[in-house]
Order: sequence, then structure tokens, then C-alpha cells
Amino acid sequence: MKITFIADFYTDAIRGGGEIVNDILIDGLERRGCSVTKLTSAQTSVKDIQFLKDSVFIVANFVMLKPEVLHSLKDLKYIIFEHDHKYLKTRDPSPFRDYLAPQDQIINRDFYKNAIAVFCQSKVHAKVVRQNLHINNVVNLGCSLWSDDELNTLQKYSNSQKTNGCAVLLSSNKVKGQAQAEAFCQSKSINYQLIGSPNYEEFIKQLSSHSSIAFFSQVLESFCRLVVEARMVNCKLFTNGNNGCVSEPWFRDYTGTQLIDFIRGRREDIIDTVLQTLQGNKVAQETASITVILNSYRRPYNLRRQIAALRSQTVQPKEIWLWVNDHEDNRGWDYSNLGIDRIFQNNHNWKFYGRFAGALLSDTEYVAIFDDDTVPGDRWFENCLDTMKISEGILGSAGVTLNGDRYVQHTRCGWPSQNEEVSRVDLVGHAWFFKRDWLQYLWREKPTTWDNGEDIQFSYLAQKYAGIQTYCPPHPRADKSLHGSIMGNELGIDDKATSTNSAISHQQFFSERDLCVQTAIRGGWQTVNGIKTS
Repeated sequence: MKITFIADFYTDAIRGGGEIVNDILIDGLERRGCSVTKLTSAQTSVKDIQFLKDSVFIVANFVMLKPEVLHSLKDLKYIIFEHDHKYLKTRDPSPFRDYLAPQDQIINRDFYKNAIAVFCQSKVHAKVVRQNLHINNVVNLGCSLWSDDELNTLQKYSNSQKTNGCAVLLSSNKVKGQAQAEAFCQSKSINYQLIGSPNYEEFIKQLSSHSSIAFFSQVLESFCRLVVEARMVNCKLFTNGNNGCVSEPWFRDYTGTQLIDFIRGRREDIIDTVLQTLQGNKVAQETASITVILNSYRRPYNLRRQIAALRSQTVQPKEIWLWVNDHEDNRGWDYSNLGIDRIFQNNHNWKFYGRFAGALLSDTEYVAIFDDDTVPGDRWFENCLDTMKISEGILGSAGVTLNGDRYVQHTRCGWPSQNEEVSRVDLVGHAWFFKRDWLQYLWREKPTTWDNGEDIQFSYLAQKYAGIQTYCPPHPRADKSLHGSIMGNELGIDDKATSTNSAISHQQFFSERDLCVQTAIRGGWQTVNGIKTS
């Protein structure tokens, strides 16, 4: 395979982390029989691109690439090997709340969107790219790359005797946080030494002689090789939340030689993933056939938080739609800058059933519907798809099991009580996940009331007409990334909740639900506890 690699610099000019990783990637591709042509961004012309158009392109750092050259790549086959955040004017999302930059700070959006894949190096790196660009071709490689020489050096010093206290990186680059690390050590009365050397082995030797390292990056590090190297030589870590590598599950599990062996294996997996993507043998986009339906009624201010959570899913939805029920609280609200694919802007409040009617227009295998107070964990869709493999049914984040023929007599699971295993329930709410084809059953019988009980009606009729049961996926107490709602108490219990709305009496709301339950049971609904009604 012919590959053209584009970067601002290579290691013959600068030995930065990005340049080292690029060289290792190129070496790995060449070992697999690829012919790689290296172009330097500043010296690349449109004629160069046209001359090499029959190759596939890997674009790494491209700050110095001319706009017309960038544009000339749009119809060609390319991937982006992202080292930082070149979709931002500043290349740094750190100053923005939740790393979510204002739209006027976004650049190069189409270039990222049109790539076969945008490869990121850590979970948090991929999450921030997704939520800022509203794209679903972002792939988390889950690691950086080290050469055999580097790994052998790390192996050599992995069990060195700890003769010094805490290390602090000596760096003139303010973003590396030398001053902050020193201040931390001083505030904690920790004995520390500054370390630094342009020679890799000498630096690792210095690092390995220390029992710990204090490193306080002043920007969001996509990965941070130094932090991982410290773990490889068994240093304790004092740091802040700006290191992408700590978001990877393996970071907590491995240290020393075990981590070195893991990193060596991951390098080969990453190179294979990149090559297979370029060959078209691997689907790079971590997407599933899911249409999301969000709802705007009295809490439109929650939408941005919800969308950020959806863009952060380990399995990305195909599209995000918004159903707007008319209310004075959302009139005049600007939805245009949310990055939503479709908007149903209604001049009427269709209440609970409207969004399910809108879902009929979807063309995906699955539909996910969220209440306006529901923010999912990053692995919610992953959790739902895994649950579907063993307990196919209507899924939700708040499961309800009835204990009598009145709704108030029930037990809840999911985020409210945190169940460790899949649980069969009578109905679910807050967040639904189901096959799009099952929507037909919701409309087989006219609801007892259009004002309430769509959750009861859906589970009842899907069971009655198709034998489809309802389940609550695992919501483990120790891992909220799997939860369908991670802010239910914070966002859902207010004066805008229908169940507590002063415009609708508490008694009326639950009386309507009692009637829905009793009508369903009389109609043949087989509840988990075999509830009967007179």
C-alpha cells in the first residue's frame, strides 16, 4: 500500500512527543510492507497532493499546511492522527468549562468530518474532540506509541532502587507546570529534585531513581507519555486532571514490567488498526444504528450537557434529534448551535407521546429516548447493546416493578437503587433503548389518557402483542459510566418535574398512572409479580 504521511515536523528536526509517535507509526507501517512518502506541511503544495492522489494519506500535525492544500485533500482518502486539538484556534480546550469551546473557536470542522477516521490517543481525548466537533468518526486508540529501544530502556530501569524522593520535570515550557509541581511539593513538605536530560536513557535513569513524580500540566494532555513512563518505572504519581492517559482503564491496572509488556502489545494493535482502516477492512467509526430523541419542554438549558454526554459515548449514535413541546419556558430558545441533526419544532405540547411519534420517522435499528433531566454515562449505549445480547427487550435507566395494582406501590432499580445485574421489570423510564420496529406496538391500542403513562403503555403492549419483556441493564454502584442517568437527583427533582408540577396536582398525576396500570392489567399485562386487579 502507498501511504503519504503529512506532518509539520519529523524527529530529524524536533524530538517532541508527537514527532516520536509519528516515526514509530511510520516504521510500523513500513514493517508491514507499506511504502510511506513523508511530506512536511510547510513545503507541501496542491501539486504534491495531486501527484500522490492515488495513495492514502495520514495527516498528523498540520498547523503549517496551507489552506488550499488542506482543501485539496477533501475528496481523497485520508485519516487524521490527532495529537492535540487542531480544530481549535488555540489548540487548547482547557480554559473552557467541561472542555467545551464556543463555536466561534472551532476551525477545520469539515476537514475532521470528512476524514475516514480521526484517531485519538485516550478516552478523554476522543471525548473532547467528539463533543466539540459533533462528529462520529472519532476513534480512541487507547494508547500512545513507544519504540523497542525506548521500551527496552524502560525495562532496564523498571526495578531501579529508589534513592531519591519526588521528581519534578525541569522545563522552560510553562504548560508543563514546573512551577505548579514545585509549589505542590513545597505545600506538602515533600522533598523533590528537578530532573531533565535531552538523552532519553539518561532521563529515564534519573526518573527511575525517584520514588514519585509531581507533574501538573497546565493544559489538557491528549495522553502524556511522561506520566505513563513514570508508571513503567514504578514511580508514585502526584498530578491533576489534565492527563488523558489516566482515563484509560489499563492505567489503574498495570505498573512496571507488566505495563511495559502491555504497551508493547498495544503498539502493534494500534498500527494494525490504522492499516486496516486505510485498507477499508475495518470500520473506523465507533457508531451503531441508533437514533437519539431528546425532548425540550421546560428544561432546554440541559440540552448542551445531554448532547455532550451523547457525543462522549463509547458507541456513538448515528443521529441526534430533538422534539420540542411548546411551553413558555422554551419559546425563543436558539437550538441552531447545538449540532443536532433534526428538530421537531411544535406549536403545541404533545406531552409524553409526541417524541415516540417522532421516532417513527427514524431509519435505524435502535431508538434511544431521553427525558429532559437525564444525562447518560459514557458507556450507556455500550451497556444497552451488551444487555440486548442476553436479555433482548425494552431497556431503560429507571426500572419499575409493581407490587400492587396502584402505581405508587412499586420498587425501583437502575440509577435510583443501582442494580448489579440485568433485572426484568414491568416498565422503564427516564431513558429508553429499544428496537425501532417495536414502536408499532405502542399504537396498537388507544391510550387510557394522552396526558400520562406512555412508559406503562409501551411495555404493556409490546409484551401483549409481541412477547417483548422490559429490562433494566446493570447500573453498578462502582461504575457510573454504565448508568443511563448520572444526574437524576440533581436535575430531575425540581418544580418543573411533571410529577411535582403545581399546575397538575400530585394526586391527579398518580391517579392517572393508577388508571393506566389497572387498564393494562385488565387488558392482559403479565407483571413480574403477577399482579391482578378487580
